[in-house]
Amino acid sequence: MKKAILSIAIFTIALISSNNTFAQEFAKLDVSPMDAAAYPVNWRNADKLVKVIYSRPQLKGRSLDKLAPKDKVWRTGANEAAEITFYKNVTFGDKKVKAGTYTLFTIPTDGEWTVILSNQKNVWGSYFYDKGEDVVRVTAEVSKNKESVEAFSIAFDGEEEDATMYMAWGETIVSLPVKG
Repeated sequence: MKKAILSIAIFTIALISSNNTFAQEFAKLDVSPMDAAAYPVNWRNADKLVKVIYSRPQLKGRSLDKLAPKDKVWRTGANEAAEITFYKNVTFGDKKVKAGTYTLFTIPTDGEWTVILSNQKNVWGSYFYDKGEDVVRVTAEVSKNKESVEAFSIAFDGEEEDATMYMAWGETIVSLPVKG
């Protein structure tokens, strides 16, 4: 009888333990999914000049000014602040920048946006933005898009080592040269 009770107890413990192994909870799909944009754009070209990792918030009927307020530092996307990696020394806008990874912040305004590269890393939002960590600040052109872009997007275009980074959201397009 003792052997039967011991066997049942061991079986029960083993069953409980094995069920806990598969009880992992996984997060639901993020409403602002993470994305990446790189230059050169062709995925077969591993010799990249630049890559940006960012999250893609959506307008969902809200105004751009509400989500990326004018004259305030913005994380340039959603969730964690965007990170930009230069794989070689570049001219970003009109400033020289060494190869490395930086956090990408922006300050939206009507006529132009200020684009900031910061040494801060692993930053959620822009709540703890520290101007003392700025590497460079450059001015980017703003233009209007014919069609509205629902989800914030970053893309690159160019030839050879001369690229342009485009950020689009709503009817706003922000462009900035990146040269190797």
